[in-house]
Amino acid sequence: MQKITPNLWFNNKAEEAVNFYVSVFKNSEILNISHYTKASAEVSGMPEGSVLTVEFVIEGQKFLALNGGPQFKFSEAVSFIINCNTQDEIDYYWNRLTEGGDENAQVCGWLKDKYGLSWQVVPTILDEMLSDKSEKGERTMEVFLKMKKIEIEKLKQAYMS
Repeated sequence: MQKITPNLWFNNKAEEAVNFYVSVFKNSEILNISHYTKASAEVSGMPEGSVLTVEFVIEGQKFLALNGGPQFKFSEAVSFIINCNTQDEIDYYWNRLTEGGDENAQVCGWLKDKYGLSWQVVPTILDEMLSDKSEKGERTMEVFLKMKKIEIEKLKQAYMS
């Protein structure tokens, strides 16, 4: 059993969001869907029989999506990093997750999807390049900070020049 499970609070689109995420990530599945009972509907103010939670897995990581109402919203303070080996992978996740998302929340590989959840789509080589204490790391950081979607080739050019 997974020790820690991220719980994602949605107003009322948990199932829709999970269906979207499961369509984006190839190694994913919905495990369970629970519904508001009479008792839980009375306490929460949510409609009886509507979706309460959706338990799902993406790339081996279990999540829980909750329809909890409009009280809480996602912020960029929490995001999920997608480590990518190739530009094709970066392009795929960036293009899929930005569909209908917030264009103003796109910077340095960060994006906000149409459900308000923040993601970071980054190449696996980025940490190594940025942690280089020489001018290589500094040049790479300068190029990186000007990007929305990460372009591996431009990072490599900055690093190697």
